[in-house]
Amino acid sequence: MSLIVVKFGGSSLADAQQFKKVRDIVLSDPSRRFVVPSAPGKRFEGDEKVTDMLYACQRLAQNGQSFDGIFDRISERFTGIESQLRLSTDIAFHLKTVKKDIADGATADYAASRGEYLNGILLSDYLGFEFVDAKEFIRFDAKGVFLAEFTNEIAGEVLKGKQNAVVPGFYGSYPNGAIKTFSRGGADISGAIVARSVFADVYENWTDVSGFLMADPRIVKNPKPIRVVTYKELRELAYMGATVLHEESIFPVRQACIPINVRNTNAPQEQGTMIVAEAEDYGDCAITGIAGKKGFSVISVEKDKMNVEVGFAYRVLSALVANGISIEHMPTGIDTLSVIVSQKDLQGRRREIIDDIMAACDPDSVEVHEDMALIAVVGRGMINRVGTSARVFTALAEKGVNVRMIDQGSSEMNIIIGIESEQFEAAVNAIYYAFQCD
Repeated sequence: MSLIVVKFGGSSLADAQQFKKVRDIVLSDPSRRFVVPSAPGKRFEGDEKVTDMLYACQRLAQNGQSFDGIFDRISERFTGIESQLRLSTDIAFHLKTVKKDIADGATADYAASRGEYLNGILLSDYLGFEFVDAKEFIRFDAKGVFLAEFTNEIAGEVLKGKQNAVVPGFYGSYPNGAIKTFSRGGADISGAIVARSVFADVYENWTDVSGFLMADPRIVKNPKPIRVVTYKELRELAYMGATVLHEESIFPVRQACIPINVRNTNAPQEQGTMIVAEAEDYGDCAITGIAGKKGFSVISVEKDKMNVEVGFAYRVLSALVANGISIEHMPTGIDTLSVIVSQKDLQGRRREIIDDIMAACDPDSVEVHEDMALIAVVGRGMINRVGTSARVFTALAEKGVNVRMIDQGSSEMNIIIGIESEQFEAAVNAIYYAFQCD
């Protein structure tokens, strides 16, 4: 029998009705043996996430202020779930402990982690699964750096032989036992850690969307779903803003070649998106997806015979490093070098940075073009399709989109296009409709 690790997001466990959906999903397949829950999310528009309320409690306590009102709302969420599901967890006892710890000066990490912890207690009782506290095996060093291999070794021992278990997501522990959390959304990472440690066949990540879409639905109307995407493609899309999974959650399962299936708790009949290491079949479409972001600036440096001047690019980049600026892309020509950076990094320092580049490189000119957007056209199928680039740029030309920059990776899996921010939405739509009917 196969082994499946399932992780449920905050919206999937926001209230008792969502708990019932989760139970139906888990118990419908005996292979779903390990469950990683998030803290209760929003139940409706304008609702509060429990994690946000816990952070607020800790801040108030730290400032010597009362947090009774906020904590009462937190308690109502958990006791309401317990009551409606007729559980016998005595969640009030655990809530009392958490409140006392926060009042006594608990850290923000401890406070924030209690949403997952308390939800895990409720869910383990509801499913009839053993509860395993994540702090027992997810480990960070004294500086807060996640210890991946050490964690995997300990996790294998802690979870070995367990038939079923609920492991709360989002947190682990320092060497001294104190709680340390991942960044927000880190329950995805926890699920991947568990999947790797128990040699899962599949890691199912259940959320409130049916996987990844070919484009942002806020820009393109009813974009097609992506049925299969490789880890490499996902990294390219996630980097440019396509977020369903926590970006770091890919690595533990990628190391173990475990596929991820992103699915919708509210529509369990839908197959979602399968994320795999390799996929030879790229389907009918040459591209897998389109993603992009606004808010970039292009620093264009020009100098005659730049190509024969040893160390020129190094000096340009050194000037940026000295100012604490990271680069996104760096397309070059014989006598020109362009560096794409986040526009916010230049705010208030544009003249200073230009002067530093001038001093370091003595170029003929340095210009900065602002309000740029980057679009990534990603797809493993592009390698084997003649004319993909031509279709992209023909579609943009027909919509009057002026392309300011082109950069294609050596893998031929993505094309990065720089355009004016005001043409971003039109460009994404033009590219999508040039391919989506393949």
